[in-house]
Amino acid sequence: MDRTVAVIGGSGFVGRAIVEMLAREGARVIVLCRNAERAKFLKTMGVVGQVTPVAGNALSDEDLERVMGTADSVVNLVGILAEGGSQRFASLQGELPGRIGTLAARMGMTSVVHVSAIGASADSNSSYARSKAAGEAALHAAFPEAVILRPSIIFGPRDSFFNRFAGMAMLAPGLPLPGGGRMRMQPVYVGDVVDAVAVGLGFRKAPKGGRTAGRRATGGRTGAVEGGIFELGGPDIFTFRELMEITLDAIGRRRLLVPVPLGVMSLGAMITGLLPNPPLTMDQVRLLAVDNVVSEDTPGLADLGIAPTSVDAIIPGYLSCFRPGGQFSRRG
Repeated sequence: MDRTVAVIGGSGFVGRAIVEMLAREGARVIVLCRNAERAKFLKTMGVVGQVTPVAGNALSDEDLERVMGTADSVVNLVGILAEGGSQRFASLQGELPGRIGTLAARMGMTSVVHVSAIGASADSNSSYARSKAAGEAALHAAFPEAVILRPSIIFGPRDSFFNRFAGMAMLAPGLPLPGGGRMRMQPVYVGDVVDAVAVGLGFRKAPKGGRTAGRRATGGRTGAVEGGIFELGGPDIFTFRELMEITLDAIGRRRLLVPVPLGVMSLGAMITGLLPNPPLTMDQVRLLAVDNVVSEDTPGLADLGIAPTSVDAIIPGYLSCFRPGGQFSRRG
């Protein structure tokens, strides 16, 4: 273990997959999370002492320095879909990446990887998307060699997209189609996102001759990929309706697909957005009005040497528990 990687916010769906990869690559991993006790499962992903969850607040410079102080590289995974209490877009997504980049530069780190999201734009109608863009800009200003990954909807075991709608289909007679289900998405497999992080950190090399993201690494960086922005999407683009049809087919259930105008959803979001943990907010409705697909002008998985994994190859396996009769039932 001659390399140490700090992971900021590493106990979630994507975080645990990245920690597992880092442990497999032989790195020592220090994970900053809000509740280290609940994140103890991360320790089993490596040998004794290889993975260390540390309780702390990502908004505290003292806690960040404590986790990053002995690290060679850092991965930032902190992000929220809705604001609540002290969890604000501006601080967690707009300011934190820049603070991490500043600390990384001061500490002489070799690489920084930041997981953002497709749709990040300073001109967006969504506060979420604007804060993502602000965080990217702040990070690049502080650490120009940083690799920024913008994934589309991430799928895989424990995801919050296909699992959520499969669970709804077990109880509800129908599934909603926001805006008629015309929004386009390009789901990307969590394993491909993890591989992209590995390339960004320099554990694996990107192919020669691939498009770069327009910022050349300097300062002794060990990674094989230039810093910049990479958009990550799967091999196929689907409408929201098609993804619901794929979900229902995977779990062997028939349900109504009910178009819901975005105007109607906005009215509902005005009410649900007042709840402590809102199922839907006005900001999320704004995001549903925009396609979530990679841009042809931005480097992506191919430029990192990664062949994207299809939805059909993965989701039937982990959604099988939602079938009538359970995981081991026969498909008709």
